[in-house]
Amino acid sequence: MANIAFLGTGLLGGAFAEAAAKRGDSVTAWNRSIDKVHALAQFGVKAAATPAAAVRGAARVHIVVKDDAVVDEVIEAARSGLSPDAILIDHTTTLPALTAKRAERLHAAGLKYLHCPVFMGPPAARNAQGIMMVTGPKALFESVQADLAKMTGRLEYLGERSDLAAVNKLFGNAMIIGLSAVIADILTLAQASGVDGEDAIKLLGLLDLNGMVTGRGLNMAKGNFTASFELAMARKDVRLMLETTGNRPMAALPAVAARMDQLIAAGHGAADASALGIDAVQRP
Repeated sequence: MANIAFLGTGLLGGAFAEAAAKRGDSVTAWNRSIDKVHALAQFGVKAAATPAAAVRGAARVHIVVKDDAVVDEVIEAARSGLSPDAILIDHTTTLPALTAKRAERLHAAGLKYLHCPVFMGPPAARNAQGIMMVTGPKALFESVQADLAKMTGRLEYLGERSDLAAVNKLFGNAMIIGLSAVIADILTLAQASGVDGEDAIKLLGLLDLNGMVTGRGLNMAKGNFTASFELAMARKDVRLMLETTGNRPMAALPAVAARMDQLIAAGHGAADASALGIDAVQRP
């Protein structure tokens, strides 16, 4: 049994704390809204009135809060209660530049810190599913590797560059958010066309989206925009989509159309539609 602390028991932090208590760890938690900690008492999670009280005696301190400012505030508030060997494990989605500065500042002060953002929601956290990424000193990671592996379906150590997990979390969230926006537009197209939304989503299942990422995506990253679907033709198709939806609100396609127009005006109409990323990569 390990003595661990959770600072932040919102949806994700609360799910992590619940799962840890169910695994047999001794868990103490703090949250600004103490009622959220008290709701975990049924699983054996003990409530603390302050961050310093929560971390006293804990070997691992898991931080699951809103943003960079709250991470810094909570760590500072916990400092007086930290044991010399306690390891700070920060699951918060944060700005890469500030994450790097935070890691440098904490390590210089003699604190042990790993940044460990995740791709998972509360149900996945309760059932040790999803993905957890880790950056920080390798020896420090190895000292908690087995414990972190119990929290997730897949544990990825990305190396000692302290901001790399933060960057990759933004990559993944950009994909999730962008895909959600495009799906919203597809559902709007379905509505405008008198097609059931569920049927439209089922059709998307016929597409090899993973293949598109590894094929078209890698070509984009390499700056290879040899046309298989010309940008000018893709712009025509986006026009058809926008005309079909009429004045209904759209989440992504109007911005895509505007960017296509810029690139076509700059002379890229005969390039592949993936030239949407032409300014993001070094072209051969």
